[in-house]
Amino acid sequence: MSQSDIKTIPNQRKHITVNGIVQGVGFRPYIYKLAKELKLNGFVSNSSSGVTIEIEGMEQAIKSFLNRLPIEAPPLSDISEIQSKDIQAQNSTSFIIQLSESDKAVQTLISPDVCICDDCLNELMDQSDRRFHYPFINCTNCGPRYTIIKSIPYDRPFTSMAKFKMCPDCQREYDDPANRRFHAQPNACPVCGPEVWYEYNTSAEIAAEDTDCFEQAAADLIKGNILAIKGLGGFHLAVDAANEMAVARLRDRKNREEKPLAIMVADVQTAEKLVHINSTEKKLLTSEQRPIVLLLKKKNLPVAENVAPDNKRLGVMLPYTPLHYVLFAYLKQRYTSGTDPIFIMTSANLSEEPIAVSNEDARARLSNIADAYLMHDRDIIIRADDSVVMEVNDQLVFFRRSRGYAPRPVFIKENGPSILAVGAELKNTICLLKSNRAFLSQHIGDLENLRANEFFESTIEHLQKIFEIKPEAIVHDLHPGYFSTQWAKEQQDIPIFAVQHHHAHLASVMAEWHLDEPVIGIILDGTGYGYDKTIWGGEILEGDYLNVKRLACFEPMPLAGGDAAINEPWRIATAYLYKNFSNEMPDLPFMNNRPVDIIKQMIDKNINCIMTSSCGRLFDVVAAMSGGRTEIHYEGQAAIEMMQSVDNLNVDPFDYKIDWPHVLIRSILASVIEAIEQKISFKQIAARFHKTLIDLFTQIAVKARIQSTINTVVLSGGVFQNEILAKHLGLSLQNEGFKVYQQKQVPPNDGGISLGQAVIGQKLMISDQKNVNFVNFVL
Repeated sequence: MSQSDIKTIPNQRKHITVNGIVQGVGFRPYIYKLAKELKLNGFVSNSSSGVTIEIEGMEQAIKSFLNRLPIEAPPLSDISEIQSKDIQAQNSTSFIIQLSESDKAVQTLISPDVCICDDCLNELMDQSDRRFHYPFINCTNCGPRYTIIKSIPYDRPFTSMAKFKMCPDCQREYDDPANRRFHAQPNACPVCGPEVWYEYNTSAEIAAEDTDCFEQAAADLIKGNILAIKGLGGFHLAVDAANEMAVARLRDRKNREEKPLAIMVADVQTAEKLVHINSTEKKLLTSEQRPIVLLLKKKNLPVAENVAPDNKRLGVMLPYTPLHYVLFAYLKQRYTSGTDPIFIMTSANLSEEPIAVSNEDARARLSNIADAYLMHDRDIIIRADDSVVMEVNDQLVFFRRSRGYAPRPVFIKENGPSILAVGAELKNTICLLKSNRAFLSQHIGDLENLRANEFFESTIEHLQKIFEIKPEAIVHDLHPGYFSTQWAKEQQDIPIFAVQHHHAHLASVMAEWHLDEPVIGIILDGTGYGYDKTIWGGEILEGDYLNVKRLACFEPMPLAGGDAAINEPWRIATAYLYKNFSNEMPDLPFMNNRPVDIIKQMIDKNINCIMTSSCGRLFDVVAAMSGGRTEIHYEGQAAIEMMQSVDNLNVDPFDYKIDWPHVLIRSILASVIEAIEQKISFKQIAARFHKTLIDLFTQIAVKARIQSTINTVVLSGGVFQNEILAKHLGLSLQNEGFKVYQQKQVPPNDGGISLGQAVIGQKLMISDQKNVNFVNFVL
């Protein structure tokens, strides 16, 4: 082909739409550079459907562009879909970045907040840099996203940075496609950006500004003062983790008696002095999400015992905002050689309330907790607690999915109507399902007070707004007393579905793993309202999204005192023993000086006794009987301490009997009583109890497979935060030839229920079924 022939080949032009997490992550400058390199003309812009690109040029260059586009994309981007089509050439002579456009249907995804990148961190600590120790440094590869956005497209006018007009230097960076801060929406510097200051709760006056704040904050922390520090998704309460008296004072003021507190350390090297860290845990700890990672303590660690009392694990996180790093820089200046600053960083709230987010809110709600405040004037639009994770068998297990992960969607298998699922009462999250994308909210918490309820409602409103989702149906839990249920029922002119708690757990695993065929579900937790209006929690189910059978469960036992009994395992143990052995019940040490006769009378007269098949309650019973907790100060405390006492499972199980459809409680308790009378240690009893559960659930699954030919098992419910059961029951089932699925993208606890609710709702809408088909005890 001659040179003249080449010149006559007409240019081609393509219209390209890229969807996914492609806004606020440096995607447009990446496209700009790629197009320039390949000598392509056209434009790129943000839109409500993601990123829109038009490229024009030689056919081979366009092919190369399309091939390289997903492969070389920015690290924080997450492409879910690329669509392209040929359009008429327009003889463009350059490639430009256009202003963002908006259309009717929002399809783009929003990046979660991410930790400071290495480039920004280097500049932060460089004395010659104009952003030296500036606590709001960021670029397209890091910084706030979800917590500052009001609506999309993700451009500065639609964020809490709108009020900060960029100075000429920042504007030049923002406008330069070759710059790392090109169209970085939170871009700022000390001249034009947010400001930080320090104040005491005894005075409305500012005590220090700019970098002097950190000098004062460091001094006060070392003195043992409690600081409220404004972060990315809300305020933290910080205190010296080595100062036992300061930690005790924080617990007293915060009304958090024994529940473990998380710590923040400057780097991995410091963390390794305190806890054991394997390669998977190190990746989690240093990931861009920077969650709290639950790690096994080392002996004689320099942390006060009352930070995480009677717990083998310690929640550890690394700094993730520039403000954190600057504070640690000033702290290190005040520490002697060989010692490291280690500080509690816990949610700034009274127990069970949402974290404080605004300066006014912090002053009002934290004045009886914090001695001083480290504040700034960049508003937090939506609160987001720190995420909490643990590694089990080389896999990520969420305890709380929030900052760093929300609102990244879970992609389900099929498209369908838009659904709002409002979750459960405890560890609440909501889920908005749009097409095949399930947007789970950040952790909302327990819906047991007005502030939590308001947070629940504002989260629904915010997610609907930023993703422009108008639900076609609402799904709630079966429990009539839940605030989320009552809220759902108050909504007008929209279909509303009730979904049973444990069925939602089952469906959540199925949705995450794109399972369609019926499964066997082993769903274990503390509380879930059943179809028979009793409390379920030790359930073996069979089903899919639209049909569910209850195959077996723990024999229902009386919960004397209802929900109040949950905090007093001695009550539950007494009730279980009296129900099974009546006047022949043994006199065990935990009963000493307890009003046991009152419990007996409540059962005899059926006064405030709710029947429950809960696995969580059975843990409480065995723990109380055998020398563990008789009263608890946070959810699951007895079971957690019992689990952590187990060294190995090289033990015999307790006797158990399955009288279909029930696992009989008496046989297990009789065997535990025998072990107690033989002076078997608490840790041995704990190990045998775990072995019992593994064996009996494996046996039930095998029998269910014989009857149904189903070879797939899903495991869900809060009990599967128990690392021993999560690992060893899974292995036991696999050894029997089952395919076993557990949750990786959402928590197995009630924080994952909204996903299951949403997908069940979508299936109901598609099928025109009004309710799930439920069958009780068929095998």
